[in-house]
Amino acid sequence: MSGTVADPTGITKPPIDDLLEKTHSKYQLVIYGAKRARQINAYYSQLGEGLLEYVGPLVETTPQEKSLSIALREIDQDLLITEALPDVEDTPKGPSGVPAVETDII
Repeated sequence: MSGTVADPTGITKPPIDDLLEKTHSKYQLVIYGAKRARQINAYYSQLGEGLLEYVGPLVETTPQEKSLSIALREIDQDLLITEALPDVEDTPKGPSGVPAVETDII
């Protein structure tokens, strides 16, 4: 038993090995999960303002569940789609000559 919950979720469930099969590398998994967790946080913070700019959690959640745990469960259940970024050489340059790269979770 870990903590006060008999079957913990979040970082330990789904297992990291299962999540790594859904991405190309562990670094992509970290960025993927962090971006989605920020979107979930933004969704909850905008609820009081009446704005619905972000999509809320796509899985059932509990009141005390962290946004990163929610994001990892969404990734594990294949509810999110990622798009590969173009190579830096193929990327159009911005006004300062720096590649203008954007990435979004759809």
